[in-house]
Amino acid sequence: MTERLLVRALKGGENTKIVTLNGKKITKMPSTLDKLPGLKTLDLQNNQIPKVGPEISTLTQLIVLNLGNNLLEEIPEEMKYLTSLKKLHLFGNKICKFASEACDGLQNLILLNLNNNQLTWIPQEVSRLKSLTYLSINHNQLASVPKGLCFLKNLSELQLNYNQLICIPEEIKFLKKLRKLLLVRNNIEVLPEGLCDLINLRILDIAGNFIQTFPSGFQNLKLKEFYCEGNALFLKQPVNAVQQEDAWSLQEITSRFIMNELAGKNPFIMHVIEQHPQVRNIISQGRKCAICGRCFITVWLECVEFVPPPKNWKISRNLQLVPLRILICSYKCFNQRGPNVFGIAQV
Repeated sequence: MTERLLVRALKGGENTKIVTLNGKKITKMPSTLDKLPGLKTLDLQNNQIPKVGPEISTLTQLIVLNLGNNLLEEIPEEMKYLTSLKKLHLFGNKICKFASEACDGLQNLILLNLNNNQLTWIPQEVSRLKSLTYLSINHNQLASVPKGLCFLKNLSELQLNYNQLICIPEEIKFLKKLRKLLLVRNNIEVLPEGLCDLINLRILDIAGNFIQTFPSGFQNLKLKEFYCEGNALFLKQPVNAVQQEDAWSLQEITSRFIMNELAGKNPFIMHVIEQHPQVRNIISQGRKCAICGRCFITVWLECVEFVPPPKNWKISRNLQLVPLRILICSYKCFNQRGPNVFGIAQV
């Protein structure tokens, strides 16, 4: 049956646009593909293909390639020759290698589905997929998100459910067109401040992680749907605590002075700091106090502010208050806090 279909396709020659060989128990890529240069769609899912062969390199007009549910172990360099490809389905394989060179020619790729594989990393070169709009890497073993992924300026949907992610890079703020972000069942403890810059984000699902608070400004996102069940969110359950005296290190005192002088545009400090790169590196880690607005280095007091979720969010049923992470520079400022701001206590 498979041979008969291929013969029919070969008779069409350059006029053959679609080849579908689903579930035919094929154990290798058909060697005759190089005789079908006009092919637009190649569907080989649900077979037993272990490797993408060199014959794929002739399919420069291919738009859709489906190799889902096969036995592939890598995304090979030969993929770069598919310069017209828009949709690539590689779900349900055993892929654990991603050749960085594969990204070189896939400038028109819009959709990439890598669900249910064994990937532990994604190359930084993924940033070359300039047209990518939809990326799904659910049910893999990713431990981190490459910063390069955060420069896919056309990315609208990113799915990273059921991986082993610990954190999300601050550079996610550059995904200005992102509308849907799914991070279900990972090991994420903290969401980056940059998440609050995603002005087009409409759906966020972080269920089943280890998140306790959200970055300041999180409540200003224009979300339509937000799901966070299965996280250890801080609860508004005040307890009394002993207040300690402020005791800053000499570096902290000096850094605070320099940063606040720079904020006031002191010309002498601005000139001198240029000659001390080590100091510049230290103060580049500075934060602003949520109460007084002055700069500091050491997180003196981590607090949480409880705010109600926006009424237009579709949210997890048990979410009544959103705990926002805020930083305060001293107990003096802590004593000037608002009624919904609390220090984080170990009880």
